[in-house]
Amino acid sequence: MGSYNRDYYRPSGFGNFGLFPPVIKNLLIINGAIFFLMMMMQNIVFEGVPAEQIIIRWFALMPFGEGFQIWQLVSYQFLHGGFSHILFNMFALWMFGAEIENTWGSKKFLIYYLSCGIGAGLLHLFLSPLLTGALAPTIGASGAIYGVMIAFAMFFPDRLIFLYFFIPVKAKYFIAFMIVFEFLAVDSVGSGVAHLAHLGGALVGFLFILFDKNSVVSFKEMFGASRRNYSPPKDIFQKSNWKNPFKKTEPDIEDATYSDVNEHKSDVTQEDIDSILDKISQSGYKNLTEREKKILFEASRKM
Repeated sequence: MGSYNRDYYRPSGFGNFGLFPPVIKNLLIINGAIFFLMMMMQNIVFEGVPAEQIIIRWFALMPFGEGFQIWQLVSYQFLHGGFSHILFNMFALWMFGAEIENTWGSKKFLIYYLSCGIGAGLLHLFLSPLLTGALAPTIGASGAIYGVMIAFAMFFPDRLIFLYFFIPVKAKYFIAFMIVFEFLAVDSVGSGVAHLAHLGGALVGFLFILFDKNSVVSFKEMFGASRRNYSPPKDIFQKSNWKNPFKKTEPDIEDATYSDVNEHKSDVTQEDIDSILDKISQSGYKNLTEREKKILFEASRKM
């Protein structure tokens, strides 16, 4: 087997990235474990102070001059105020984030996720006092989640999201509505929701993708900002035309055909396959050459 760097996500097989890629899985575990710890801390008291309040004091995002510490820009993203709070955030992280991590690779996705959360916290700290006049300790991964949602809308704008499990809405419209709602609610004092943090995460995510030369999306192509001779990740769930499911058709496989791969079969070794899988782990499937895609297609048929 080839060398393996644990910093990157290596899929278990071609075409199967798994329901929970590494960073998504670890974020779910860490957030869940911290939430469970916070619940246990509610019944523990140190010198008359609930342990839960001590954790909030040091690891929630505190206002400037009222206990702010630099590490809180990261730590606040892993604290949640209730079961519904963490449930929505973690579900949205998995729903919208899994394909982004598969597209970018784990290392880049983690940098993006934390950057959106940090940007969300900074925008909240600087602008909220101007609009509300006061700040409370802030917790939650919602700012980072809004960054992930923006990435999904930019990479897969026409993917259908089923509201209440049966109302289809394209991702670009659904997420645009969420952003507009945050704008309208930003001055709702006393709501207990950091709407500016949500907008901050979305803004950082948008700028990250806009200035990332390796992220090609239709929005950038409209302004000629994308790199030439580079195609965006293919949305395997998006079909341009409806097809009769009862009509026999030839397999709709664009990456490679069996006959194409047979030409290279004698030259392919296990080391070649391992090298290709490592390349997917580091830079995503979209950066494979046509020959590498054909090799993986043949390997998947044998599996």
